Amino acid sequence: MLLDGAKAFAVVFVAAILQVSVFATVSILNGTPDLLLVSIICIALLRGPVVGAVIGFWGGLVVDTANLGTLGFTSLLLTIAGYWVGRYGETTGRERAHAPFVSVAVISLLYAIGSLAFRFVLGDPAPARTVLWSTLFQGIALNLILTWPVYALTRIILPAL
Repeated sequence: MLLDGAKAFAVVFVAAILQVSVFATVSILNGTPDLLLVSIICIALLRGPVVGAVIGFWGGLVVDTANLGTLGFTSLLLTIAGYWVGRYGETTGRERAHAPFVSVAVISLLYAIGSLAFRFVLGDPAPARTVLWSTLFQGIALNLILTWPVYALTRIILPAL
């Protein structure tokens, strides 16, 4: 079990570093893929809500630290996302082929809306038109493209219990 936790932390750490250094600069049709979010969703589906929440917090903390942004902003959003995807994985069949794709699509949408709401509450600029109209659907599509390879790799690294 301890080895599984170390593997999950390593996967999320690598995904967070790649997200900050490589994927943050990639823009395809105004959309940006979110490797970290997809990785957390895949791990949370396989391991449950507690692991999902912990690695969501860990991944968000790495991103917040690397970006020198508001500490805890991404951590809070990814903790909630990891927990709820883990609950979804517990209540439905984890082995269903559509589970990772549905999770990524729904959580990507809710993550964007939650990010806007959280920025608004903090008093930061929250460009709702840009996020909800210009980039949201492209980002969801790119996240869905990343879902299959990330989920397959995650299942190899973290085999079924």
